[in-house]
Amino acid sequence: MRPLAATVCRPFRYHAYGVVVSSDVPLALPDHAGAALASVECRGADENTFVEARKNAVCEDAFHRFAVLAGGSTYLGWDTVGEFTVSADGHRISCRRAVSATWESFQVYMLGQALSFALVNQGIEPLHATMVVVHGQAIAFLGDSGHGKSSLAACFLAGGHRLLTDDLLVLEESGDDLVAQPGPPRIKLFPAVARRFLQSRDLPTMNGATQKLIVPLAEHQRCPVPVPLTAIYALTAPVNACRRSDVSIEPLSPREAFVRLLRATFNRRIVCQARLARQFAAMTTIANRIAVRRLSYPRSIDRLSEVRDRIIAESRSGDKS
Repeated sequence: MRPLAATVCRPFRYHAYGVVVSSDVPLALPDHAGAALASVECRGADENTFVEARKNAVCEDAFHRFAVLAGGSTYLGWDTVGEFTVSADGHRISCRRAVSATWESFQVYMLGQALSFALVNQGIEPLHATMVVVHGQAIAFLGDSGHGKSSLAACFLAGGHRLLTDDLLVLEESGDDLVAQPGPPRIKLFPAVARRFLQSRDLPTMNGATQKLIVPLAEHQRCPVPVPLTAIYALTAPVNACRRSDVSIEPLSPREAFVRLLRATFNRRIVCQARLARQFAAMTTIANRIAVRRLSYPRSIDRLSEVRDRIIAESRSGDKS
């Protein structure tokens, strides 16, 4: 492992997910401008910062470690990526990058996993979702890792539409709207999908245990401003979708939508009473305001254009109703 970087005199200030992100090194994010929902400071730290935290960490899988530390701070570590501590108030993330990790890979985990804990600690409830913008409407895809959210979004990009965020979604109430905030200008894709839809290859992977690539987006492929959320599609698991040959879109009742949204929240291990009450209120608001539909389709790269066209047709039909 190595520190993120030596501290410089003045921090860099960026904007992502509606949040001001301050850093002691440059990040692949747009500069901060305008109002913000919250602020988070990311600072490089040396090995001594993490020694005690590692002793308390539990292995979540082959290369991921997690611990809740004294005082309410959180430790997160990935063997081939790096490690982080998130302060109890969510305003500071201490970072240390693994020697073998690319800078792109490290940023994905810092601005995704670690930042999600910081946001929850500040009272913000991000969703595990990928979002595209179609004719000025923001459409979100919910699903566990590996369910195909990013692959479907890449197909939309190939069709001339834009990405708002990949994996982490922050919503803000604005009058009658729920406004979705833009995330970092990149998307994570398996090589075959990256080649097929974005003609991308020879890019850094997310970590040493996956082939997923970190694909930077051009200006015309990303949406840099908040957009009102108009529809949510909950992707069925691939194991269930492979049993059918057609594309199916079914509305969920507000109760079904609430349960599905709750499954899509980040950091479900944080279960204090205040957080549970906040989750209940936030997911109820979304379920009551936004149409949530179950989306089932065969997991074939050749069928993604058909799925995209069905969703676009449905969004246009909604405009007329």
